[in-house]
Amino acid sequence: MTVLDARALNRATLARQLLLDRADVPVLAAVGHLCGLQAQEPQEPFVGLWSRLRAFDPTALDDLVTGRHVVRTHLMRRTVHLVTADDALAWRARHGPMLRQRVLGVYRREFEGVDLDEVAAAAREAMADGEPRTMPELGRALAARWPAVGSRALGEMGIAALLPTVQLPPRGLWRRKAGARTALLESWLGREVDPPAPDGSDPVGEALVLRYLAAFGPATTTDLRAWCGLAGLPRAVAATRERLVAFRDEHGRELLDLPDGPRPDPDTPAPVRFLPAFDNAVLGYHDRARIVDHAHRGLSVAGARVVLVDGRVAATWTVEAGAALVTPLRRFSRTEHAAVAEEGRELASFLSGGPAS
Repeated sequence: MTVLDARALNRATLARQLLLDRADVPVLAAVGHLCGLQAQEPQEPFVGLWSRLRAFDPTALDDLVTGRHVVRTHLMRRTVHLVTADDALAWRARHGPMLRQRVLGVYRREFEGVDLDEVAAAAREAMADGEPRTMPELGRALAARWPAVGSRALGEMGIAALLPTVQLPPRGLWRRKAGARTALLESWLGREVDPPAPDGSDPVGEALVLRYLAAFGPATTTDLRAWCGLAGLPRAVAATRERLVAFRDEHGRELLDLPDGPRPDPDTPAPVRFLPAFDNAVLGYHDRARIVDHAHRGLSVAGARVVLVDGRVAATWTVEAGAALVTPLRRFSRTEHAAVAEEGRELASFLSGGPAS
């Protein structure tokens, strides 16, 4: 079986994540291909798309949000993701049990002896009037019935787990600051969430396997679970295996992939890329060695914005006084320094409203 080393996996990841060459595709298609972008920090997806798309215009994403073609919702790993409306409706029921368990992992004692189906029904009734609510507002409404649980736990359970909800604009719009006001996903989109398959099959899980590999492969099943947060995908992997090819990594682990997935030559040059906090390319794997050294792995969960040099995390960045301030994690060559400086100037121009590159 062919072995793919870390550099081969790195170049495959960059290609799948649209980071090897900026793509000339519509924003909606990019969001769909990437299986969404992690978005608990509302402005970060704009940088993620700027680094991936040619001539990205932030108003295009704003129009998709206000036009209800993409939504901000709790999904993979119980984190807020920006996903297409179609994916939100198709995937939400499959993620529901995981969302419950993850919130229970934080508030298990508070919900001891509480029927979560009753909480879900009460939360849905509270939001049935169509008025947007914040998580604390819903929590206070439910606390009148379950005072011992507490409003914080009730609000988080209702909005992040029990009900399919969406965070409404202006939150998540370009250069706009706004609190998280939520509505029911079905009400916002005017369409119902897709129900689970009635025959016990898992078409959504199978689709997730294929979509994940298209955007992140080659990858292990452990990587897949780490990305989506779903434990029950072995059946879906087994059902799709005949459509997949297999490799090994340097540690002997099996890597699955789509037969026609791009796997560039490991010596393919990789341009400098500035990534936002919690970017897919870093957080989409259990083993992140393909893109970040183990010594710097903690940056990916600490919300650091990182710079890729030769395809790997080599610096962090912030914005100060309208300029991108880069803090290297290793010494740069003269050529690397010039490339980082140039890309940083382009990013600063984008963030400050200058012409798109």
